[in-house]
Amino acid sequence: MLIVDRTRPTGPAGRITHVETLLLGTAWRDFGYVRVHTDQGLSGVGEITHPYRVAETAALAQALANRHLIGADPFDTEELWLRLYQGDFLRGGDIGGIALSGFDQAMHDLMGKALGVPVYRLTGGACRDRVRVYANGWYNGEREPDVFAAKAKETVAKGYSALKFDPFGAGLHELSRAELRQSVELVGAVREAIGPDVDLFIEGHARFAMTTASALLRALEPFDIGWLEEPMPWTHIERYAELRARAPFPISGGEHFHNRYEYKQLFATNAVDIIQPDLSMAGGLTEVRKLAAIADTHGMMVAPHNSNSPLCTTVSVHASLGITNFKILETFDGLLEPFVFDAVRGTLPVTADGHVGIPTAPGFGVELDDDVFAEHPPTHRFWNMFSDGWEKRNRT
Repeated sequence: MLIVDRTRPTGPAGRITHVETLLLGTAWRDFGYVRVHTDQGLSGVGEITHPYRVAETAALAQALANRHLIGADPFDTEELWLRLYQGDFLRGGDIGGIALSGFDQAMHDLMGKALGVPVYRLTGGACRDRVRVYANGWYNGEREPDVFAAKAKETVAKGYSALKFDPFGAGLHELSRAELRQSVELVGAVREAIGPDVDLFIEGHARFAMTTASALLRALEPFDIGWLEEPMPWTHIERYAELRARAPFPISGGEHFHNRYEYKQLFATNAVDIIQPDLSMAGGLTEVRKLAAIADTHGMMVAPHNSNSPLCTTVSVHASLGITNFKILETFDGLLEPFVFDAVRGTLPVTADGHVGIPTAPGFGVELDDDVFAEHPPTHRFWNMFSDGWEKRNRT
């Protein structure tokens, strides 16, 4: 099963001939991509952005392509997913999951281009007319209530009807009384600034002990939040259900998991109300559709994580259109420099009312501009979200 069958008839995209990886440096993080070519003159793109290890991910992606993809038919998505996941015997963890996800995206892009249809037509079609998104990354700056309140107002004025932010500074495991008070004041200031009709989601970045997470349930209850995201490390997954039972609002999470096997305990323990798989981390469209179906059997909603580039936003929109238990999609697109959109031409824009409409272009409709990539090489910098001032995103 893990050997390319060159005698099997191929689909209209032909066979894969070679693969490229491209890296783009931005003020926030380095973005990574794969571009897969076939003998029919087609190319498909996918995102392989890793928050901190994008160069290593690109290196593994190239090696995986050479071992498992050359000569394959892009239409054989299930076989290719299995080949990329199991073919190296020792699984790839986060780096391997991201590389696999990017290739799965590229296969879908190739299929859509070969057939002349948008990708969402290949993954169940649409069950909604547009995809609602929420803004993240808008709050970089001084952790002061008036600063965050003003930035939240500015973001809502751009059309977003939902925001997410992490108010907790550099806290890890516990929060001092002063830090807890400041964090709650930030949430209160933002809620007051945006009013009662805008959804507000709070990010925990998977870093608090059970006692602190429990205290946050009480402290955040007055602010009518839409969810508390990943309040505890996933090493404590067995306690998530206990926390969820106490919570007056939904608990969300799942961005750290890369496939259904890693999600297994989350589902088995009913750890969250809302799962957050990332289309560039959790196995691409092939796997996220399965995760959404499993979540549906547990009465859970799906709010895809997306701290990536506009390409992943576009991919996530295609996937979200056909997910029946979809809730809302994350985007950082408003944080990015204009040249990012030049580098990944054709990505779907966020409309003035905080939604993304139904795509019409074949595949994802996105092409990578090599000249822009050459002008903005990767920086390989790092910012530590457990240090003071991480929210300013001043990397070292």
